[in-house]
Amino acid sequence: MKPELIKTALILGLLSCVGPFAIDMYLPAMPAMAEDYGVPTAMSQYTLVSFFIAFGICQLFYGPAADMFGRKPPLYFGLVLFLFASVGCALAPTIEWLIALRFVQGIGAASVMSIPRAIIRDRYTGTEATRLMTTIMLVVSISPMLAPLVGSLLMEPFGWPAVFYGVALATLASLMLIRFALPETLPESARTPIRLGAMFDAFRVLLQDAYFMGMTLIGGMAMASFFSFLSIAAFLYTDYYGLTPTQFSLAFAMNALGFFVTSQFAANLCERFGGVPVVKWAVAGFALSALLNLLLNLLGVDDFAVLVGLLLLGNGFLGLVVPTSMVLSLDDHGPIAGTAAALGGTLQMMLGAAAIGIVSAAFDGSPLTLVVAIATCGVLAALLFMCVLRRSPQLATS
Repeated sequence: MKPELIKTALILGLLSCVGPFAIDMYLPAMPAMAEDYGVPTAMSQYTLVSFFIAFGICQLFYGPAADMFGRKPPLYFGLVLFLFASVGCALAPTIEWLIALRFVQGIGAASVMSIPRAIIRDRYTGTEATRLMTTIMLVVSISPMLAPLVGSLLMEPFGWPAVFYGVALATLASLMLIRFALPETLPESARTPIRLGAMFDAFRVLLQDAYFMGMTLIGGMAMASFFSFLSIAAFLYTDYYGLTPTQFSLAFAMNALGFFVTSQFAANLCERFGGVPVVKWAVAGFALSALLNLLLNLLGVDDFAVLVGLLLLGNGFLGLVVPTSMVLSLDDHGPIAGTAAALGGTLQMMLGAAAIGIVSAAFDGSPLTLVVAIATCGVLAALLFMCVLRRSPQLATS
């Protein structure tokens, strides 16, 4: 890969880690948080729901803002807001305050979800864009492997509020990267005028595009699968399987390993076979591995190694689905890449937030809720490919 691509990938990958770090780093602290505040498990899970709702919806505003003002100003705004909200979370006197501040944190974190995708589209398309996206995913996928471990190491000597102070420090580093290492990729001559009509026109075009919507929703099923795991993993692994916070962090890292490894092959596979076939076979593999996990659970196989192994396999297939579907969804929408990335991110985050709410409400303390949720996501992703995307011209010629 060219040195310029590597530099861009590292910068955008580190920026894209801000949101995941705010999620993954404090997962080991959720049981202790609920205990400190004296609230039920479900109340601590609402801190995830409120974050994801804001994280998803606010991308709708950052995307058009990035098309109107350039890529860097909205990033500055979002990260500064995220920084102050992180400190507020550490000082929250009640769980209700923490839920509200997590919502504010999500508003800020939304900026680094959609805008990096638009920056990629500003400079690259096709295989080169996929290669850059997968390299970013390499950086991002390190987050789920390291963030919970870092969170548990901070939490044990200093308590769970230290996790949010750690996130605040990471945000400061991100602001420095934007200021000194990230160039503006959207020149003034290419910026969209500040008109609500233009924004709604862009949304209408995107919502009517079966190819864009199909690829976005397939990626959304992948997100919903992972968020289902996020919502109950700490309680399932520590309460049901008896893991310590540090052991949970290490087990959690295994779920990122499959994604980490396979995402690095996405660009080469797309170059050889095409992006659409890669998504098709990867979705099929994800659905089959998830259904196998469900079948074994229903047959009475309740083994931690089997559960983690099949989750590792499923996430391996998602390592091909997520970056490839992101690139494919934006290919035809260069002039409104920021808006397209924002709408796609919002739809995916909303699916993730819905999955968290449903899984948290249905969780009975056993692995069954988790394997049912992930199998449902796999089947829906496969049905989307067969029933929705098959109608688009792009698939007909793939």
